[in-house]
Amino acid sequence: MKKLIFTLAIMAGALFSVNAQKTKTIKLEQTPGQFTETELTLNAGKAYVFEIKNSGVDHEVGFVLTPAGKTEAKHHVKEAYVTQTVKNGESKKSNVVVLEAGEYVYFCPLNPTPQYKITVRE
Repeated sequence: MKKLIFTLAIMAGALFSVNAQKTKTIKLEQTPGQFTETELTLNAGKAYVFEIKNSGVDHEVGFVLTPAGKTEAKHHVKEAYVTQTVKNGESKKSNVVVLEAGEYVYFCPLNPTPQYKITVRE
């Protein structure tokens, strides 16, 4: 029994390691009133982490990702929220996000920015 549990633990660790290697980090920078990256194209079904950097915004910033035209909180992709608000000079990451094909927007609700387009293709 101990050998079976050990084998399962090793397999789970290997699977986690493989999945972690396939996750791509998307780095986005916020400056006062805007993101410096204004449009993204991603692939459906792939794992992404969004890393948000606060460059010169004199207060904490955040990150919202939502389907285009559906910016109300109930439609937000909750996994894309940064795990903590981002102070000036710092960077924070989201959890892992896997998106379906379609059009999305991202913006900051704390450092009011325009909505920027993300196209997720098959």
